[in-house]
Amino acid sequence: MTTVNNVNNPAGAALASARGRVDLMGDTQDRFLTLLITQLRHQDPLNPMENEQITSQLAQLSTVQGIQQLNDTLLGLAGQMDMTQSMQAASLIGKEILVPGSKISLGSHPDNPEIKTATPFGIDLMSGADKVTVTIHDGSGKVVREMQVDVQAAGVYSLEWDGRDNTGAVLPDGAYNVEANATIGDGAPVTVEALRSGRVDSVAYTTQGLQLNLGLAGNYSLLDIRKIM
Repeated sequence: MTTVNNVNNPAGAALASARGRVDLMGDTQDRFLTLLITQLRHQDPLNPMENEQITSQLAQLSTVQGIQQLNDTLLGLAGQMDMTQSMQAASLIGKEILVPGSKISLGSHPDNPEIKTATPFGIDLMSGADKVTVTIHDGSGKVVREMQVDVQAAGVYSLEWDGRDNTGAVLPDGAYNVEANATIGDGAPVTVEALRSGRVDSVAYTTQGLQLNLGLAGNYSLLDIRKIM
């Protein structure tokens, strides 16, 4: 479901604002011309207004009008971009995406409790690295699994976990946290970010802009998406 309302719809607000400025600009032009004609009618015959003065005033009005028209054009483009983003976001409903976050959950197969399934997760490696380590913690913060990830180039990578600890024992169902670390050369740190998954349930305009609702995973913006699965 995509929720759009007039109050938080940037495109609608931009168009309404532009229309208001067009009306205001028309009133300003009428007042200016009325003032200029009145000024010409009542000028001192012995000291009439110079042509340069009239030209200067007209040029000033033209400049203001041009700037206003440029602003309205930019607002119109911004409104079109907002509508395009809305359509893109709506097409994501029902899809699984990776966003910044460390939480994952572990569940058992309904027919075999020995088979575990963890929610999809991943990492966002900002630059090349020689060593990438993913550590999984249980709810108390204890390290239960450490995995070496075979990646070197920068990029977004999807990862899997079989629900077992470092000894191969099956872990209980529940919530876990992922931590990622990467190094290069003699151990210089490389920026890497843990990613969690979520299914897009709905899209809504809020005071924070366009938001994707991922259910229990919370709300995220389009800029938070690292991968669409």
